[in-house]
Amino acid sequence: MPPRKAIALRYDRGSDAAPRVVASGAGEVAERILERAAAAGVPVREDPMLAQALAQLAVEAAVPEDLWAAVAEVLVWAYALDRG
Repeated sequence: MPPRKAIALRYDRGSDAAPRVVASGAGEVAERILERAAAAGVPVREDPMLAQALAQLAVEAAVPEDLWAAVAEVLVWAYALDRG
């Protein structure tokens, strides 16, 4: 079984800029990213295919246009949790 991957994104509402990768890793690094997200109350969504695609990006890289729709779905999901 391949190691678990985790990617953290930052998006500023109201910004015209694309979301950016702020952390990325696999295995132990992924587990630390997930632990920090949980400790900070950041929602975590499991999407292995999106994680695989985002894992190809460097930290601080903007999400490319071909992934905007998939990332937008995650952002809508996260914002809905925040309102609930």
